[in-house]
Amino acid sequence: MKKTKSRIPTRRSLSVLRQLCNLIPNHLVPKLARATGVDKKARTFLPWSHVVSLLYAHLVHALSLNDVCDGLHLHAGPLSSIRAATPPSRNNLSHANKNRDASMAEQLFWGVLEHLQSLDRRFAHGWRGKGLTRRFKRAIHVVDSTTIQLIASCMDWAQHRRRKAAAKCHLRLDLHSFLPRFAIVDTARHHDNKRAREMCAGIRAGEIVLFDKAYMEFLHLWELLQRGVFWVTRAKDNLQYDVIERRRTPKDKRIVSDEIIVLTTDATRRQYPGRLRRVVARVEVNGVEQEMVFLTNHLEWAATTVADLYRCRWQIEVFFKQIKQTLQWADFLGTSANAVRWQVWMALLAYVLLRFLAWVHSWGHSFSRLFTVVRAVLWQRWALEDLFAFYGTAGERYRMVAMPQQAYLPGFE
Repeated sequence: MKKTKSRIPTRRSLSVLRQLCNLIPNHLVPKLARATGVDKKARTFLPWSHVVSLLYAHLVHALSLNDVCDGLHLHAGPLSSIRAATPPSRNNLSHANKNRDASMAEQLFWGVLEHLQSLDRRFAHGWRGKGLTRRFKRAIHVVDSTTIQLIASCMDWAQHRRRKAAAKCHLRLDLHSFLPRFAIVDTARHHDNKRAREMCAGIRAGEIVLFDKAYMEFLHLWELLQRGVFWVTRAKDNLQYDVIERRRTPKDKRIVSDEIIVLTTDATRRQYPGRLRRVVARVEVNGVEQEMVFLTNHLEWAATTVADLYRCRWQIEVFFKQIKQTLQWADFLGTSANAVRWQVWMALLAYVLLRFLAWVHSWGHSFSRLFTVVRAVLWQRWALEDLFAFYGTAGERYRMVAMPQQAYLPGFE
């Protein structure tokens, strides 16, 4: 009988969880704990153990504090090899989430992301091979927010409607690398356009930003124009304007009109005194064809380019979907605002660590499948390169990150 080739990865001295945690620099957590004052509130449950515990909670999709504590106590031996991390008690973990400054988790995320980008320049800058990424060598940013539903009865700090509570994560995504560049975690009671300036503050001249009409504020759009930033958004239905130039539409029947306009009301004219580009395109949404109106401050792009750029905005929805379907953004381990922020920032950290492993080991399948494989072998002492090469039932290879040229908007396939 012919022997089949073994599909067991090479044994290593380090568990998969330890290999993942080793991507975090040794000095970073103690440094941030001192800077934020977290170390003064930590006695038996150290900040490093807190970070590992929350990473573990996301990677196993823990539903409660008991899930985290019981799982780590059962693996206290392997856990201690991760820089002497210790399993928490339920009260210790709950107290740490509530009282330790969540700005430490935020700074840890950005510090680790910067470290990983310094290890591999291609991971930092992403794919620039073909399609829109070849046409636009400049950075393309996408700004959007996602609502995180919470329980109104015990999280009254997050109440934003009569019987609902929610937090909101505003995020700016680099479309080339598919990595976050700026994020704000806050309650959902404020309108998105209140955060528009903060979200676009780090964008440099010549770069492109895409956002939905919820972030549209004409004074902010004018400020972006003065900074040399190009933007594309959708027009609101009640926009009042005069047409000063009608441009010839391309042969592509999806483009209905291409106009140069100026705003007419006193308030909007004061906020944005310049000219705008208004492109109307015919798209299919949920099986029904309808017209969609786009605005931009770039007057020279082709009308189809404006529509193609806006369809790339949908990729941030893919990002949020990957986070919400894999990591723990549904069941929270605490009810305080600080605990929610800890969990949201640690979810983003876990995402970036997994993405870096996928990049280094040339993972060819989806992010959700990567998460499933890592979760199943978290305490195994296996080589990651063999694990990612051997495991999985499907033989085909897929793009780990959807590229801008693959972005989907019905009617613009």
